[in-house]
Amino acid sequence: MSIETLVQQADLSSTAFNKENFDEVVMSTYGRFPIALEKGAGCRLWDTEGKEYLDFVAGIATCTLGHAHPAMIEAVTQQIQKIHHVSNLYYIPEQGELARWIVDNSCADKVFFCNSGAEANEAAIKLARKYAHTVLDIDNPIILTANASFHGRTLATITATGQPKYQKNFNPLVPGFNYVPYNDIDAVEAAIGELDEGNYAVGAIMLEPLQGEGGIRPGDVKYFQKLRSICDETGILLIFDEVQVGMGRSGKLWGYENLGIEPDVLTSAKGLGGGVPIGAMMTKKFCNVLQAGEHASTFGGNPFACAVATTVCHTLEKENILQNVCDRGEQLREGLRNIAAKYPQHIAEVRGWGLINGMELQADIQLNAIDVVKAAMSEGLLLVPAGAKVVRFVPPLIVTEAEVNTALQIIDKVMTQMKG
Repeated sequence: MSIETLVQQADLSSTAFNKENFDEVVMSTYGRFPIALEKGAGCRLWDTEGKEYLDFVAGIATCTLGHAHPAMIEAVTQQIQKIHHVSNLYYIPEQGELARWIVDNSCADKVFFCNSGAEANEAAIKLARKYAHTVLDIDNPIILTANASFHGRTLATITATGQPKYQKNFNPLVPGFNYVPYNDIDAVEAAIGELDEGNYAVGAIMLEPLQGEGGIRPGDVKYFQKLRSICDETGILLIFDEVQVGMGRSGKLWGYENLGIEPDVLTSAKGLGGGVPIGAMMTKKFCNVLQAGEHASTFGGNPFACAVATTVCHTLEKENILQNVCDRGEQLREGLRNIAAKYPQHIAEVRGWGLINGMELQADIQLNAIDVVKAAMSEGLLLVPAGAKVVRFVPPLIVTEAEVNTALQIIDKVMTQMKG
């Protein structure tokens, strides 16, 4: 059954939803928009009042194959009837199959599975610290991360995140992190020199190939290639957080492929499971230092999540989805740049890779990303901010030419309204 057929056959009957009942029992850790989504098919979503939306959020770059994809439905149905969870005290064939696909299709040699991007980054941080202690002989290793980065919401990963707003009121933070400007190689070299004092030294550098939450900022090729050379010369581990940009979203399977280098360690989550929770920390053989008992996850690598993720991976290949990402990404950026040319007083820049793109608003105007997002939502298009001034476009990777055109028409209409 095709996605088009799924959309046509979608059950559009809605159910009653009470926001007050929800808020009474669910913690208010999210600033939620005032709609409740209950059905999806392809790149379309419907709320509890029956209104249809074009989804350019995809669970924030997570629903790789959109909603109710036939391949995922089949994988979920088959696996839940077979076995859904056992302990990692036993061999799990589905886990091995997914790990083999990742190793065969990346620069990694080994994989550790968990349940989210933050967990994957936690695993990478632990690996980096042990490597620094046992291989680099650093008593107090420091991990460099970038200003405006985002690596998760756990205590260690908000410390790694170079944005003070995420750290407020959660001190004392985890020691052993230092921040440098993104795409600034001089700052990296200076930090490595300044922090190498006594029993302190930089043991790892952890970066996003493209900063997502920091405003959709692609990495500079020359910067990253020089960074790779520095790490090769010093023995410092290079870690890439590919939670948002990996799994085909950039038009390449992995973000690092856009930069012409390979990291020593990389992390994935979001799009890996297509919306089913899974995370992965992947490493090259030489820095595979974690041993039995040093890291673990009850749910990590369970048969259910791994079977679905493997299906997502195979579907990317089978349906040639990376080509669609490149084509639709070019179409989207060209369209957004045409809109930006019509409204130069409002739009400063359009940038991105593949189907992770940002439209930055002018800094000196009152209009913010959230204003555009709310106006687009009222017109039936779901978007999400990436900071105060950047509107983020991260649709499912199966988005069609017609759907991109519809999104562009809505953005043009919204900007016309904002101009007025």
